[in-house]
Amino acid sequence: MKKRILFVDDDPNVLAGLRRMLHPMRTEWQMAFASGGEEALAALADDAFDVVVSDMRMPGMDGAQLLCEVKQRYPRAVRIVLSGHSEKETIFRSVGPAHQYLAKPCDTKQLKDVISRACALRDLLREGSLKNLVSQMSTIPSLPETYTEIVSELQSPEASIKKVGQIISKDMGMTAKVLQLVNSAFFGLRRHVSDPAQAASFLGVDTLKALVLSLQVFSHFDAVEIEGLCLDTLWTHSVMTGALAKRIAAVEDVPEELRDYALLAGLLHDAGKLIIAANLAEPYSEVLTAVDDERLTFAEAERQILANTHAEVGAYLLGLWGLPDPIVEAVAFHHSPGRCMADGFTPLTAVHVADVLDHESNHVPEAAKARLLDAEYLERLGLADRLPAWRGLAADVAQGASAR
Repeated sequence: MKKRILFVDDDPNVLAGLRRMLHPMRTEWQMAFASGGEEALAALADDAFDVVVSDMRMPGMDGAQLLCEVKQRYPRAVRIVLSGHSEKETIFRSVGPAHQYLAKPCDTKQLKDVISRACALRDLLREGSLKNLVSQMSTIPSLPETYTEIVSELQSPEASIKKVGQIISKDMGMTAKVLQLVNSAFFGLRRHVSDPAQAASFLGVDTLKALVLSLQVFSHFDAVEIEGLCLDTLWTHSVMTGALAKRIAAVEDVPEELRDYALLAGLLHDAGKLIIAANLAEPYSEVLTAVDDERLTFAEAERQILANTHAEVGAYLLGLWGLPDPIVEAVAFHHSPGRCMADGFTPLTAVHVADVLDHESNHVPEAAKARLLDAEYLERLGLADRLPAWRGLAADVAQGASAR
């Protein structure tokens, strides 16, 4: 079935250029073109679209207003800004409603790749209401104490960008958001940034103050009582998984960029749990009960109760935000790496193994543990004999953490 893409721009020359540029995609996409916000909403009322690509500065209803309406009325649609305007005020207004921001003039391949990737991600989640929920999210909730810490630092007259970067690096929600922003055309960097502290440095204190204090691009996890859920434990596991994944990638001598991806994917691999727990407390509680009572793995219990796993939920949002494919892939398949057809060692390999080994050190019940490690996947890659060495690294990482 063809994916439906709606392009919105008040300049007829831009729309004509998009028609010509994307003509070869007509066999895969069904494309429509609107000359403004009202016309776009009328088109959306008549038919469902998978992706909406809009200019920002348009008379009457501008791009930010349009995408806000799309977010509320048609939450499943992926929302992309394609604009030549880079004023901070304009950019800030699009941070909330837009999943991604592309700058004009946009390379044909880049535009095709971003839209194609967005369409592919839509198939990751099976359950419709969950897809609606995640598509509407502009933040991943942070630990309350971390949120309070960064707000306090940014409100200080002597706010330190180094300290702000350190706080962001401790939180999966903040890390994901600053990487989304700094690596998009929002801020026009010509290199990819994979270090959250470095990303904070590029954005600067003033920009982060505006984003956090005024636009509230970070949010905190509201107090909710879910028996069996410990946010501190979840966060500690994520930090340990990221650290171990990077160590494993380093001893396998992969390029530095992939080591950084392994670290970030490990840090973010359980972001879906936060998303589900913060928004679907009762079903999440049922998942935890099923894990304890029925001796299921987390993924098995989630599939049974939610129709989707936290891995798929987290990967869907991170992919919508434009985080790099190796990170999204590692998050999506960290419990089932055999479903990924990539050959050789990847960040997914590192995260899958690091996740399992950290769970082992924290005494996951034996019945569940036996199903965590995908031995067949490691055999296929010819890496099964590396497990003893990786277990040694896990012990080193755990020992280093306990010593701090």
